[in-house]
Amino acid sequence: MHIVIMGCGRVGSALAQTLEQQGHTVAVIDQDPTAFRRLGSGFGGRRVTGVGFDQDTLREAGIEEAGAFAAVSSGDNSNIIAARVAREMFGIENVAARIYDPRRAEVYQRLGIPTVATVRWTADQMLRRLLPSGAEPLWRDPTGGVQLAEVHASTAWVGHKISKMQEETGVRVAFLTRLGEAILPTSQTVLQEGDLVHVMMRTDDIEKVEASFAEGPEEEGGH
Repeated sequence: MHIVIMGCGRVGSALAQTLEQQGHTVAVIDQDPTAFRRLGSGFGGRRVTGVGFDQDTLREAGIEEAGAFAAVSSGDNSNIIAARVAREMFGIENVAARIYDPRRAEVYQRLGIPTVATVRWTADQMLRRLLPSGAEPLWRDPTGGVQLAEVHASTAWVGHKISKMQEETGVRVAFLTRLGEAILPTSQTVLQEGDLVHVMMRTDDIEKVEASFAEGPEEEGGH
């Protein structure tokens, strides 16, 4: 896939290098030509000097054959304008914008532009390490009815299958973090000690789900 990235700061350059290593072609746009130094001499993609929401600049970066666009410059307004141009003018479906202001991020999310709110994301990551109990939402759908959250699971669940956890708590286990690596579980996957459990659930069910995760599985023939 060809991917266009606006912004060659720390995030943009790291994203570009990772995507290229994964076999994608990448074009990076930045107003400051010296920013491209962050890409290193081994980077084989396009370096385009210009404004990331200018249509001619985007065309030079190959937006017309792109499958995805990431706006990760240091300016919220520039990021959201560029994301909307990529989505609305060029029909790019996979678009994401980095937004520093979390209140703005929620507004843009409702407009259908997926956003990564830098400050909120960092704060949430810290909270999940400092306060491992309870459910910390990672994502909500625009209506707020469904959310992805990391839920603290009692050690009583260790050794039980994910299928049992789903059946008894009414959630869908989206993924586990095991020894720092994300894994997609099957119904036969067994929870191990130290696993972080990330689930999809109805927002209305949070308290019930937290309680089920804290109590552990039902024993055969009852609690």
